[in-house]
Amino acid sequence: MLSISVQLPFSAKIFSPPPKKASIREREYLLTSEVQALIRAAKKIGRHPVRDGAIILLMFRHGLRTAELVALKWSQIDLVGGYIEIHRVKHGHDSIHPLRSPELRALRQIYRDYPDTNYVFVSERKAPLSTRLIRHIIARAGKLAQIPFEVHPHQLRHACGYYLAAQGHDTRAIQDYLGHKNIHHTIRYTQMSNHRFENFWRD
Repeated sequence: MLSISVQLPFSAKIFSPPPKKASIREREYLLTSEVQALIRAAKKIGRHPVRDGAIILLMFRHGLRTAELVALKWSQIDLVGGYIEIHRVKHGHDSIHPLRSPELRALRQIYRDYPDTNYVFVSERKAPLSTRLIRHIIARAGKLAQIPFEVHPHQLRHACGYYLAAQGHDTRAIQDYLGHKNIHHTIRYTQMSNHRFENFWRD
C-alpha cells in the first residue's frame, strides 16, 4: 500500500486556554458589617467624603462593577421617582433598580455639590473618575476601617450577591438584579448562603 504524507501549511497543535489564576485574597466578598465600616471610614477621610461614601454604598446595593460606576450618568437616575437604570458591562442584562432613602440623600447632596455634570461621580475638574481612583478610594477606606485584608471594589459586588441570597431572595431574581447572563454565576451566592441549611436540624 502506498503511503502518502501530506505536509499541512500550518501547525495542527491545539492550544488550550490558560488555567484561571487562583485568588490570593482571603475572601472574595465583604460582610455587611464590613461594608458599613467601609462607608463610615470613607466619610472620615479625603476631600470628598459624601461622594466617596456614596460610591461604596451604590456599588454594594446595586452590585456595580467599577466600569459601571464610573460610567454612571445623571440621565440614568430619577431622584424624584427614586430609580436608577443600571447599564451592565460584559454583555450583562440591563435593569432598573429602586433607590432607597440613604442612596437618595447621598445622590441629592452630590447633585448639589457637583452641578452641571453629566456623570454622577466626578473629580474637582468635573471629569469622570477613573477606575484606578475608585480602587484607591476603596482600599484607603479598608485600611482606615481596619479590615484585615486589602479591599478590592469587586468584593462589593460579591457582597451584594451574598447579602441578597442570605435574605432568601430567588436565584433568578438575583440573576436579573446583578445582570448575570449565565445563572451559574449567580448560583454560587445561594450555595454559600449562611441560611441555606438553617432548617436541617431543630434542637
